[in-house]
Amino acid sequence: MSFRFGWFSTGRDEAARGLLQGVWAKIEEDFIPGEISFVFCNRERGEGEQSDLFLDLADKLGLKVVVFSSSRFRPDLRLRDLERWREAYHQEVMDRIVPYAHDLIVLAGYMLIVSPQMCRRHPMINLHPALPGGPTGAWQQVIEELIRREAQVTGVMMHLVTEELDRGPVVTYCAFPIQAEDFASQREGTLGREGLFWWIRQEGVRREIPLIVLTLKALAEGRIRIKDGKVMDNRGKEVQGISLTQEVEEYLRA
Repeated sequence: MSFRFGWFSTGRDEAARGLLQGVWAKIEEDFIPGEISFVFCNRERGEGEQSDLFLDLADKLGLKVVVFSSSRFRPDLRLRDLERWREAYHQEVMDRIVPYAHDLIVLAGYMLIVSPQMCRRHPMINLHPALPGGPTGAWQQVIEELIRREAQVTGVMMHLVTEELDRGPVVTYCAFPIQAEDFASQREGTLGREGLFWWIRQEGVRREIPLIVLTLKALAEGRIRIKDGKVMDNRGKEVQGISLTQEVEEYLRA
């Protein structure tokens, strides 16, 4: 039986579509010995142009799609008690994905914080635009913090989803350098903060599809395993994140 995974996304931009398309293509090529058992989106049709395009893509690829609007679900409770709302919303989500067998859920551009109960019941991995121990939050916040720190290196990682935001056990990661002269140029006004910001974003996005593809391939082939909230190698030894930097760079050059 092939490795089965669910795909969670808010589908809010072109990058979200690129991730889904890129992984689906590698499954079709048999590079990843697995299948996408369903796609879940927390936006329904008509809630946004970008999410509609994302849902169009999922339909075009012949994938089973589950939609459930987070913005329309009990907005009164969301205003009063966000934690209770999060639990209630994701309980409904879990009920809706019961018919779709899966070994793992991939969060790729899913813009909600998952409830603690769902973290405990479903093994999930999340794509995060920083290295282990790096800044948390959305990609915009991450890049702003990298620039503030004048970080010399950054990257992208896949980590287990836990109750601690962006701090679950690391599955895989890849790194790339930020040149020191870029910060000097930014301070002197020749590059500009905006130019550096978007350069970091572009370099990170370039590596997102390769990292997800290579991570899912390793999981599907059993070279990486997830059990009881831990990341293990194929011998059952717990590991603290596997660097795929070399493999990602080779993927980009291919």
